[in-house]
Amino acid sequence: MSDLPETLFVNSPKGKIAYHEAGSGPCVILIHGGGPGAYGFSNYRKNFLPLAEKGFRTVVIDLPGYGQSDYRQSSDGGLFTPMAEATLELIEHLGLDKASLVGNSLGGGAALRLAVDHPDRVDRMILMGPGGSLPATSTFPSEGLLRMLTFYDGDGPSIEKLDRVIDLLVYDRSTITPELVKERFKTATLPHTMANPPLRGAAENPRNELWRDKLETLDHRTLIIWGREDRVLPLDMAFIMLKRIPNADMHVFSKCGHWVQWERPEEFNDVVSDFLVRN
Repeated sequence: MSDLPETLFVNSPKGKIAYHEAGSGPCVILIHGGGPGAYGFSNYRKNFLPLAEKGFRTVVIDLPGYGQSDYRQSSDGGLFTPMAEATLELIEHLGLDKASLVGNSLGGGAALRLAVDHPDRVDRMILMGPGGSLPATSTFPSEGLLRMLTFYDGDGPSIEKLDRVIDLLVYDRSTITPELVKERFKTATLPHTMANPPLRGAAENPRNELWRDKLETLDHRTLIIWGREDRVLPLDMAFIMLKRIPNADMHVFSKCGHWVQWERPEEFNDVVSDFLVRN
């Protein structure tokens, strides 16, 4: 797992933001999810360079409190707010008027929060199992989400607890290597991460309920992607967003969990690149 590209930083007064960049062309920012040990390149290792090779200026961000980015307090108590604000700072740092966003889980909620609060700074959106929605029939919170939310509780992190989280991120466990689990555990237990564990207090804030927000005002071309066997944010959470976002289409991957970009990378990269350039 030593293929990490050069890490660049936005030196923000609110805390540094780490990112990686490759390629040239229209800019797309890849925004990772919120599970323990997550950070940008780890989650998008199979997509970062392939999308750059398809003709995009591809940027992957470490969200605040993850990877090499500093933790920051939310200005309004909302889970997605500091993530959206950091992404906006990155867009400004890159000298862009706007960028397209690919967001998974927490990153999908961050993309939506940014689009609602600053619609002129977002071009197109790909929301992959995004947070902030509500299931139609599934029990919620799901078992996968509960394992994430309680990872730092009790006797604290362990590689066994992380293994149980990852079990519910994917449909096919054979795609997860022991090296990846060890890498994520190392990242999940960094001193600055332990000092401010991710997803603490994630549930109780109206700003987190993006499905209640002004989604009908979004005129961005939007692609919703979901794994049919997602055990963290179940598929039926897609339907209210699909109904309320005016220009949203949807692509469902069979035999696939919460990490579409990891389990079906070649197809995911093709779907994303085609959506970003199609008129």
